[in-house]
Amino acid sequence: MELSVVIVNYNVQYFLEQCILSVQSASQNLKVEIIVVDNNSTDDSCKLLLEKYPDIILLQNKENVGFSKANNQGVEVAKGEYVLILNPDTVVAEDTFTQILAYAKSKQNLGVLGVKLIDGSGSFLPESKRGIPTPKVSFNKLFGISSKRTGKYYATHLGENETGIVDILVGAFMLLKRSVYNEVNGFDEAYFMYGEDIDLSYKILNKGYQNYYFAKTQVIHYKGESTQKDVKHLKYFHKAMKIFYKKHFKLNKVYDFIMSFGIEFWFLLKYYRFLQPRIISKPTFNVLYLGEEELTKKYLNKKYLLVNENLIDDYSKIKTLIKKDVIDTVVFDNATISNKKIIEHFQELKREGVAFKIHPRKTNFLVGSINSLSQGQIELINEF
Repeated sequence: MELSVVIVNYNVQYFLEQCILSVQSASQNLKVEIIVVDNNSTDDSCKLLLEKYPDIILLQNKENVGFSKANNQGVEVAKGEYVLILNPDTVVAEDTFTQILAYAKSKQNLGVLGVKLIDGSGSFLPESKRGIPTPKVSFNKLFGISSKRTGKYYATHLGENETGIVDILVGAFMLLKRSVYNEVNGFDEAYFMYGEDIDLSYKILNKGYQNYYFAKTQVIHYKGESTQKDVKHLKYFHKAMKIFYKKHFKLNKVYDFIMSFGIEFWFLLKYYRFLQPRIISKPTFNVLYLGEEELTKKYLNKKYLLVNENLIDDYSKIKTLIKKDVIDTVVFDNATISNKKIIEHFQELKREGVAFKIHPRKTNFLVGSINSLSQGQIELINEF
């Protein structure tokens, strides 16, 4: 077995299915197993997998054990030489696995490999590559002090389209050898969620391995699904920061006091931001549909003002329609357009101010997200 893809799921049934379909497309001509660890979802996630995807290895927890423990459970039953920790709210391109495995095999001392992540609007997610969040680095991040030094919070020594060595990768997409994962005992289960990816990356660095950011493949990470923005999840992150600094940077009482104060101050700043008005999705009126599915086309035509033209590669025409306010949303049909091409469209049109929705192949729903701060939207095609 070349690759084991481990996906921890919690109540994101539709995003999970889209993710699985993209993983299956990326697994052609490779020996890949998919392992889903469900953290006691209350939606139909497990029913979906059991009925529609029986070949997937499904581990069902009776309670939400958190991200770290669930991933460790998945890796424990994995058989692949490499393990990919993957969030359920991601979409990989058809050649993503071929590319990352080829690059990984070319490195003698590979630790963790991450890729370029974009959100549902096509914008680059800077946490795709990070430096070690030392107290100084975190202080600079908190107070907006910029630096081009390698150790900055976001690894700015590399551009978003440059491949190279970094320190920290994000848990939404982490490729590493299963033997390396086991050597460092996987994720520290003291972290319920957040911080465990920083901790794992750091442990692997301390073992003498090198971590890499690989920019030649891009992956959509809706982020608002697996990283919800509310006070409950903020408290998880707050606790994770405390665990990380106590574990890796505890030096003396003065130092501890300063760090504790900084973490508490950060928490208060973030907490009050949550009291501000939330970003509200713009309504959809005029839709450009790029696809050939009659049922989808019929649904969109009944609900919106539909533009259905063969403009898959005509960015200039699409941009002209946007400027003329002919369209405000682009719907991509994965039955017609590859995930790789959809990701290319996201990046090409990201500054045009339109929303993107995807119809995953062989499904009856649309998936969309306006940015990394908001939860995505699910739209069932069979409403009419």
